[in-house]
Amino acid sequence: MVYKDLMRKVSAVLGSAVFLVIAPGFVAGLAPFWISRWRVEPPFFGMPLFRFVGGVLFALGALGLLDSFARFALQGVGTPAPVFPTRHLVVTGLYRYVRNPMYVAVTCAILGQGVFFGNLALLEYGGIVWLLFHLFVLVYEEPTLRASFGSEYKSFCAGVPRWIPRFVPWRSHSEE
Repeated sequence: MVYKDLMRKVSAVLGSAVFLVIAPGFVAGLAPFWISRWRVEPPFFGMPLFRFVGGVLFALGALGLLDSFARFALQGVGTPAPVFPTRHLVVTGLYRYVRNPMYVAVTCAILGQGVFFGNLALLEYGGIVWLLFHLFVLVYEEPTLRASFGSEYKSFCAGVPRWIPRFVPWRSHSEE
């Protein structure tokens, strides 16, 4: 049994790493490169401070994404990919502040690049990506999680907002 659990965790880590490169790597890396060629344009409104803000947004997005992927693999024992879902609902780390930190992180990384490079097309792309994430969450992800995790997910949804992070971490009933 220990061997089987270890193999599932190893598979979760490897699967998450592959999915990280393929999905967010494309959406927040390759596609923004195609749009902007990562050329630095004049900063928005002629204010160099926007470069700093963009860099911070990008860094927060990258760190949030890596943290969330690690939690899916190590705590949820699965991947963000629907073909190898988690066994456990992940409600720690950034998930205590916002229900969809991976999508928020990817959107921040894209918007951060747009602000850093002074590229309006990247900001528009970031808005479209967020809209597609929102529709996916409403149509597929939330109904699937509700069916898989029942009252545990319902409690999580009641305490944690979908997109705008809380200021204080949410605590599940089991932690109180």
